[in-house]
Amino acid sequence: MKKCFIYSAFMALLVAFALISCSSEETYADKKNRQNDAIKTFIASHNIKVISQDQFKNQNNMTDFSKNEYVLFDNTGIYMQIERIGAGEKLKNGESAELLCRFSEWSVFGDSLYFTNISLSASYIPDRMSVVNKSGIFTGNFTSGLMYQAYGASVPSSWLVPLSYINIGRQNSSENEIAKVNMIVPADQGTATASANVIPYFYTIYYQRN
Repeated sequence: MKKCFIYSAFMALLVAFALISCSSEETYADKKNRQNDAIKTFIASHNIKVISQDQFKNQNNMTDFSKNEYVLFDNTGIYMQIERIGAGEKLKNGESAELLCRFSEWSVFGDSLYFTNISLSASYIPDRMSVVNKSGIFTGNFTSGLMYQAYGASVPSSWLVPLSYINIGRQNSSENEIAKVNMIVPADQGTATASANVIPYFYTIYYQRN
């Protein structure tokens, strides 16, 4: 009888762990589905025209801002709009630089603003980001700023994507402004906090060479 009870208890524990595991997987799947639905709703409500990477390439790696075009990178799920290619030139292979970034971070859930240093009240704390281009692969770290304070030194991979396409420089005239990019970023391409909570974000980011 005792052995039977122990065996039954053991089997009950296995079933409980299996149910918990299934529940966790379902919960994560639900979050992923909510994320995908939210991104689709965001695209529709903001009248975004999604273009393919082939079309983007045919347009000299540019999006038509007048048509509100965003290119979808199929391998990451990132949607990117180059609003301004920027002054200066692209970061060369083997080159490193310190960039100043100003940004707005919005949750795609409900279009709610989380952080920004674009506003006058926070413009004195741009994010400083050290980046390196190694054969077209960019790596970087935040060294100070709002993103650094909120999320630490790790730069989200999505923030490095535009560096293959934009110029990095300083504004030298009213017509030749610094680069400006808009992005819809799925959770797994964002910060560790976004990834852990499966929250997609919309970013507007200005890139400037320090």
